[in-house]
Amino acid sequence: MKTYNNSETIERELKILDLERQIALEEFKVVKEAYKEDLKPLNWIQSGFKMASKFGVMLLAKKILK
Repeated sequence: MKTYNNSETIERELKILDLERQIALEEFKVVKEAYKEDLKPLNWIQSGFKMASKFGVMLLAKKILK
């Protein structure tokens, strides 16, 4: 456990902890927005098209190489 010598040290430590909490909250907001963006239907459709095109290219390459 940390020992404090005066009230200034305590206030400084509390301010640091408050700033760390605010930073963590802002980081959480950024992550939340990123997940919101990833879960939009348009992104799902784009991901589906990407996967389908990769699969199609793979099948085409397989037929050509036979």
